[in-house]
Amino acid sequence: MSDENHGIRHRHLLGLETWSADEILTVHATARRFREVLDRPIRQVPSLRGVTVVNLFFEPSTRTRISFELAEKRLSADTVNFASSGSSVSKGETLKDTAQNIEAMKIDMVVIRHRSPGAPQFLTRCVDATVINAGDGAHEHPTQALLDTLTITEYHPDLKGLKVSILGDIMFSRVARSNIFALAALGAEITLCGPPTLIPPGIDQLVPGGLRVTHRLDEALEGCDVAMALRIQLERQGRQLFPSTREYHTKFGITREHLDRHPDLLVMHPGPVNRGVELASDVVDHERAIILNQVTNGVAVRMAVLYLLSGRSAQT
Repeated sequence: MSDENHGIRHRHLLGLETWSADEILTVHATARRFREVLDRPIRQVPSLRGVTVVNLFFEPSTRTRISFELAEKRLSADTVNFASSGSSVSKGETLKDTAQNIEAMKIDMVVIRHRSPGAPQFLTRCVDATVINAGDGAHEHPTQALLDTLTITEYHPDLKGLKVSILGDIMFSRVARSNIFALAALGAEITLCGPPTLIPPGIDQLVPGGLRVTHRLDEALEGCDVAMALRIQLERQGRQLFPSTREYHTKFGITREHLDRHPDLLVMHPGPVNRGVELASDVVDHERAIILNQVTNGVAVRMAVLYLLSGRSAQT
């Protein structure tokens, strides 16, 4: 492992499939330190002063983009934001051309969100900068899984043997894949639940030891410690894969009755939540729905990832 990256053996964050438990826990520990920074009256440190970070967002995003921008500003990095709308991309410029032109401006790190799976990996072959994947198609969303697992540790410090159910649109969710890799690395027991049309064939063998798959919500919640509901990705599905959102909620939506039946159950969601679809509205607002904790931890985790991959010494 590289000492420069504080025990992180990867130069880029493209996905979590090859990340070890130790590396994930290193991100968690660093994020906790930065979380303390976010609670200070002055919420800025000079850790990345002089480092230039470009945010390349070729796909619409609000939460992830703002979270990364805020993380960069909190670290005193120089930030450049690029959106494909209104740029040369809309005039036919390729991802490679865009990246090489931006790198010619002497940047150090690139945060990329793209609708095509594998775009971050492709970018590493075009530029010398460190690349961080902020979501690529239905492939991975690694920082989301890092903040999700960090949030879980606030309630369950050791994830070994913890029962986590991931519910909903597994087929088109990059969040699901990254969480499967992270949770499996940390020793959690994972159950996937959703309509048969939204569970990809072979997903149960995605990680060593396999995953439990069920199409019954009650079965997924039995003995479950954490339920992670996923947003229905209607924009990626291309066709209706279940009869209606009303029927989806009836069969797979978490309601107040589920919380009453499972008094220790924690509920998560990567956002934005479709109230009345993945979660009933009173579940979203319930004290055991830790969704806002995820949002706060998102800034700290992204600060940790930027700092660790920059190879800088901490100045907190």
